[in-house]
Amino acid sequence: MGIRKVKKDLVSVNKPIANHNLDFSFQQKRYVYRTLKRIFDIVLSLLGLLLFILPGLVIAYLIKAEEPKGRIFYTQIRIGKNRKPFKMYKFRSMKEGADQQLSSLLTKNEAEGPMFKMEHDPRVTKIGEKIRSHSLDEIPQLFNVLKGDMSLVGPRPPLEREVIDYTDYDLQRLNVKPGCTGLWQVSVRSNVGFHDMLRLDLTYIAHCNLWLDLKILLRTVKIMIMPNTAY
Repeated sequence: MGIRKVKKDLVSVNKPIANHNLDFSFQQKRYVYRTLKRIFDIVLSLLGLLLFILPGLVIAYLIKAEEPKGRIFYTQIRIGKNRKPFKMYKFRSMKEGADQQLSSLLTKNEAEGPMFKMEHDPRVTKIGEKIRSHSLDEIPQLFNVLKGDMSLVGPRPPLEREVIDYTDYDLQRLNVKPGCTGLWQVSVRSNVGFHDMLRLDLTYIAHCNLWLDLKILLRTVKIMIMPNTAY
């Protein structure tokens, strides 16, 4: 699915968002939207945590069964709104010590730009591969939403090492709260490079509203049931 079709399907766009800066003064004045979005986040996150109690216990057991001495949860410093770092939570889907092995895999990076993606990453565990394909490893991020570090819908929160390579244009995606899911996650996912991901993020920021958020969340649920090309 191409970017043009994604934008036509989820948002009404007169022309592509590219190579120019967005007007964030308008976004800062959307008090009603931001308040309703926060209420939306809290209510749905609480419901989500209740819904995933049993599946979460099963995932925790399987993670421990595969690697008894490993952690169940994985925490990582990500960069949020206004370049503020925060600790993001996930179910551990990689072997212990995976971060230390990254430098040896950088030459096999399959993503352009400051992101790292590798379809057959040798660090991913067997259970990790399963929960990643259904995005179940990201369930603990609902705690980040409750804390206010993240929103349910928004741009992907980048790593510190990625932001170092950002241009001023790229930094625009850090002017809003990052999300557990977003426009690019429910469309092209792993089949998109950094710059196309950025265009989708900025398209979302320029056109975000509660109806669009709801449509993205519904598509996220569909992907969790019928996975796309996540890795």
